Amino acid sequence: MIAHGNAWKFGNDINTDEIIPARYLNTSDPKELASHCMEDADPEFMNKISMGDVIVAGNNFGCGSSREHAPIAIKAANISCVIAKSFARIFYRNSINIGLPIVESPEAAEDIKPGDKIEIEFDSGKIKNLTTGKEYTAKPFPPFMQDIISKGGLMNKIRSELK
Repeated sequence: MIAHGNAWKFGNDINTDEIIPARYLNTSDPKELASHCMEDADPEFMNKISMGDVIVAGNNFGCGSSREHAPIAIKAANISCVIAKSFARIFYRNSINIGLPIVESPEAAEDIKPGDKIEIEFDSGKIKNLTTGKEYTAKPFPPFMQDIISKGGLMNKIRSELK
């Protein structure tokens, strides 16, 4: 699986309230959540992004509450991947469970600039900055986790196995 998109850069400790503000948690509709994705970090984010774009962030992305609304909002916003120096543990697991590709790469997260065109090869863990030509390596997910992501999340994987 390969993702392509332009980079949108955020700093350290982006919390779940910045990803999807609590005032919108009265719904679980992915489209509605997506319409407010990253609103408290960048109020114009949803007006600027294109399908397949990539969020790049610093340390501890997704910290704060354990709400799975945060990765759902990002995935429903058609963000193809989140690259960060590190992820909050519960956000990491929630992302895998709902099928949002995430990649830990401190070097890539540090070097990638806003607007850079990025390509991520999930099978190998290669991240290519197509703007600068630089390449980075991230530890790829094991095959069973890649399968969960490729099927759109844990529940979809289980449904496919029960058929």
